[in-house]
Amino acid sequence: MPDMEFVDSSNIEAIGYDSDNQELHVKFLQSGETYVYYSVDEWVYQEFMQADSKGIYLNTNIRNAFQCSKS
Repeated sequence: MPDMEFVDSSNIEAIGYDSDNQELHVKFLQSGETYVYYSVDEWVYQEFMQADSKGIYLNTNIRNAFQCSKS
C-alpha cells in the first residue's frame, strides 16, 4: 500500500497512489475500508487531490470508470 495522505473530506479519510502499478487507494471515513482502483493515470490522481470536493470527484470521475476491489 502506498503512503496515504489525509484529506479534508466528509466521506474520505485518506488517498494514496502507487505510480508503479497505477493504483489509486481511497480510505473511507465511515467504514474504515480502503478501495483500490486499477489502471488510474497519475493525472487523475493529481486532479482528485486538487478537487474542492473529493467525494464529488470520486463519484463523477473514478467510481464507475475504473475497476476496483476492497483491500
